[in-house]
Amino acid sequence: MMHTLEDCKNQAVKMAQEIYQEGLFFSTWGNLSCRFAPQQVVITPSGIPYDELQPPDMAVVNLNGQVEPCRCKPSTELLLHLEIYQARADVRAIIHTHSKFATVFAVARREIATVTEEMAQLFGGDVPVAAYALPGTRELAARAVEALGAQGYGALLANHGVVCVGQTLEEALQRCQVLERSAEILLWSHLLGEPFRLPPEEIKTLRENFLKYYGQGKE
Repeated sequence: MMHTLEDCKNQAVKMAQEIYQEGLFFSTWGNLSCRFAPQQVVITPSGIPYDELQPPDMAVVNLNGQVEPCRCKPSTELLLHLEIYQARADVRAIIHTHSKFATVFAVARREIATVTEEMAQLFGGDVPVAAYALPGTRELAARAVEALGAQGYGALLANHGVVCVGQTLEEALQRCQVLERSAEILLWSHLLGEPFRLPPEEIKTLRENFLKYYGQGKE
């Protein structure tokens, strides 16, 4: 749990630089945010190289889009983040990447099927494609919200990239990592023939077992 706004900014910068080093962000494309308070989020700035990013560069915005005075303007995908937070009270962190393999599926406008166990565990099903809309627009935000639905954890943005959500930035990042790995595996598996999808009952069991047993402090 982050206790102060500065804690939130520091963690967001650290996470953004980690994502950039992993190659999930491309140049200055890609962004993240976290919900610091029920009506207040911290979001990465527009056009600042991630290896130069500092905590004071982070923008603070309320869910109505009012930006607190700061030295950098927020990401051009601010509407995407705000619309998701408004639609999903359970979401406390959002990461929008331009990762290579998942974006291949976004360009082909094909969902990423649940072919790996870790994808079943973290997403509980296939990751759909949101219909195309221009970046930075309310239309794109609305289509992402529609693709995520009431309980989804990830969506592809047609010809654009990926958005994953979670209770924490760490959780959202883990989903981005698993989705990218699953996309790469799915692409390679086509060389050997038609990939086998995990059946719905297996996906359900994997998801339930993950929630109940995975990690320390559980049964």
